[in-house]
Amino acid sequence: MAKNIRRIGVMTSGGDSPGMNAAIRAVARSCAYYNIECIGFYRGYQGMIEGDYEELNARSVRNIITRGGTILKSARSKEFMTKEGRQKAADVLKEAQVDAMVLIGGDGTFRGGKALSAEHNIPIIGVPGTIDNDISGTNYTIGYDTALNTVVDAIDKIRDTASSHNRLFFVEVMGRDAGFIALNSGIGAGAEEILIPEEDLGLERLLDSLERSRRSGKTSSIVVVSEGDKIGKNVFELAEYVKKNLPDYDAKVTVLGHIQRGGSPSCFDRVLASRLCVRAVELLLDGKQDLMVGFVNNKVETCTLDEALQSKHEINKDLLRISDILST
Repeated sequence: MAKNIRRIGVMTSGGDSPGMNAAIRAVARSCAYYNIECIGFYRGYQGMIEGDYEELNARSVRNIITRGGTILKSARSKEFMTKEGRQKAADVLKEAQVDAMVLIGGDGTFRGGKALSAEHNIPIIGVPGTIDNDISGTNYTIGYDTALNTVVDAIDKIRDTASSHNRLFFVEVMGRDAGFIALNSGIGAGAEEILIPEEDLGLERLLDSLERSRRSGKTSSIVVVSEGDKIGKNVFELAEYVKKNLPDYDAKVTVLGHIQRGGSPSCFDRVLASRLCVRAVELLLDGKQDLMVGFVNNKVETCTLDEALQSKHEINKDLLRISDILST
């Protein structure tokens, strides 16, 4: 154990994701196990700048493992993007006698932590928490599994209406720059087509596919659309284009929106958050810093923050092939 680590801070930043509370709990209880103090910062980097924090112990995080969202809140901080803002944050950490930080969030969170570490020599470990699953260095991010289950459950319900009224539904899911939610939920829910930012299906191919489905006897269809898909300006214009060119289809749009971020985390996300954050605390106690903990091939692994930020988590191309086969 590194003798200079007596107090570890933890915060959540960026978009919330189910399992963040399980992560906070794991940090606080790991600190208690190793007989060191834990400080929770509210509202991410903005709370750090403003000195909005309190001590967390094993009892203060009881029963939060089942809750969605984050008890520490989350916010984006323009002030922290400046050198002056980071200096304020460093001063607060020094005043609070925080020796190291566990940062739970996505790439923006890690960039901020990397700058703080470089400028003020504050040891940090990043824990990937985002429903988009778009962080390199891990197969899964905290919240992704829960979001997938939420989306599949919603699409299953939408399909009931689609079948009852012989309708085509475009279902927009989150994923501005990554199609992991759309691709996996689309396969899991039996969607006829899946539109993601990584692959440009093209309008004509989409029309051809839907027309083939109609001719084969399908009376209803589900198209899952990632919000970052480039095939149209937005999902509503896409639906209008299809209705104009395929008038036999009664096309409707459902935008799932922020329901994907909420809800009690799945067992997988609770266990993932627990494993990653126990390891994060232990890495800091071992004198390690500027790393991200991830889950690779069923093992907790680490990579540098640079590696997590510079490379991109690639979509599984084989799933695209499987989607094409199963939508026949």
